[in-house]
Amino acid sequence: MLDYIRDAAEIYRQSFAAIRAEADLTRFPADVARIVVRLIHTCGQVDVAEHVAYTDDVVTRTYAALQGGAPVLCDSSMVAAGITAARLPAGNEVVSLVADPRAPELAARRGTTRSAAGVELWADRLAGAGIQAIYVTTLRRTVQTAAPLAGRLALTPVVEGGLREVHLGEWEAGLYRKMVADRHPIAQQMWEQERWDIIPGAEEATAFASRVGEAITRIAAAHPGERVALFTHGGVIGQALALAARSRPFAFVGADNGSISRLVITDERWMIRLFNDTEHLRGLRPGRRPG
Repeated sequence: MLDYIRDAAEIYRQSFAAIRAEADLTRFPADVARIVVRLIHTCGQVDVAEHVAYTDDVVTRTYAALQGGAPVLCDSSMVAAGITAARLPAGNEVVSLVADPRAPELAARRGTTRSAAGVELWADRLAGAGIQAIYVTTLRRTVQTAAPLAGRLALTPVVEGGLREVHLGEWEAGLYRKMVADRHPIAQQMWEQERWDIIPGAEEATAFASRVGEAITRIAAAHPGERVALFTHGGVIGQALALAARSRPFAFVGADNGSISRLVITDERWMIRLFNDTEHLRGLRPGRRPG
């Protein structure tokens, strides 16, 4: 008969000791390190620590949320089943919407998985999570678009000039759309080289990228751990997401009017969580694409 440890507490102790001996946890605060150890224990991969992004107060804020009765939202039924409800401090609801009757239809419509659709169905439960600030640009149309949300949340939008649309030089005042529609040779060259400054007098590409990156960095620094709504323009959205993905400059150009894209920003990286979502616009203008 094999001789092995049968004491559950000792198994845990030795497992966690082995993880701490093997994993590099030096960049994590003590409370976050304990969570990372648990992640490694769950998946059996020490190198998962290299991919963990966090905010400094995440454990404190999570504990406070749980104490306040916040639900635990899971992206798979297996994860939900693995949570020990008796250890939750306020009888918190554990939610997985993968099996929700709406998930298969939403997944088919979006061309995605039921798991991803289940995450989208969290929206109603996250409605109270709150937006702490609203930013607009120097162009009036962003102020007008933000007004209904700002009024409902009783927030005064902050003007961030760094989020204004790319300057199109000689093609301002609507001429850009005409030139693109007419397949003007300069427009074709612009798409091929993925540079706005192919247009005569337009904003220099590197300067535009720096402007957008610096503006978003300022906003993130002013609102650590908070949710912020930015009302901006297609060129800016495309540039911001290209910076996050380290992609080609025009990889994300072409977001629909009224669409939502989402970035998660930490001290270490920018992560894209959503691009060009128009689900909230369904039914507003039947038969027409948002825009």
